[in-house]
Amino acid sequence: MEQSPQLPGGSPGSDEELAAQAAREGSDGVAFTALMDRYRERVWRICWRLMGTEHDTEDAAQEVFVRLFFERGKFAGRSRYSTWLHGVAIRTCLTLRRSRSRRRRREAPEPGGDFTIAESQAAPRASPTDAVDAAHDVTKLLEGLDEEDRALVLMRFAENHDYDELAEMFNATPGALRMRVSRIREKLAARAGKLLGDS
Repeated sequence: MEQSPQLPGGSPGSDEELAAQAAREGSDGVAFTALMDRYRERVWRICWRLMGTEHDTEDAAQEVFVRLFFERGKFAGRSRYSTWLHGVAIRTCLTLRRSRSRRRRREAPEPGGDFTIAESQAAPRASPTDAVDAAHDVTKLLEGLDEEDRALVLMRFAENHDYDELAEMFNATPGALRMRVSRIREKLAARAGKLLGDS
């Protein structure tokens, strides 16, 4: 069985210790490889929540790991490594979603078409957890939000990040994000009321 990469001295190392070592390594360094092994499934899950299709998730996850490598020296240790990594993943996915929004609108199937079938087939490969499967329903509920608001809600309620962590990810204060989430909730409640009224 393959041994976990260790820091000098024999310790497997915390995320933050590995990140400090990874900043001094090349692409095949043991510390960066260890971090990617630790976070591979989590990065995939976040990309799946934010991208919504298997193909786009694969592209986004690959891009996240490329950015993590090239930006590995930017982790300053002001937060947990996981929080910083999630911020990189969110920014990467938002950039990709915005760049592909025109294509999405052009290729979007009619309601009741193959979209639901395709997503239900892709879900098991995306992750075995019930949380990822349930994310399909969450995604549909959040379709009316802009990209960043949608990402904020998913990170707060699907990934359970607190407001201090979200502040690091979204470059805002915890208080500002609380107010923003409150406004998003009002928007969703109004939308739900309208949908119920139309039914």
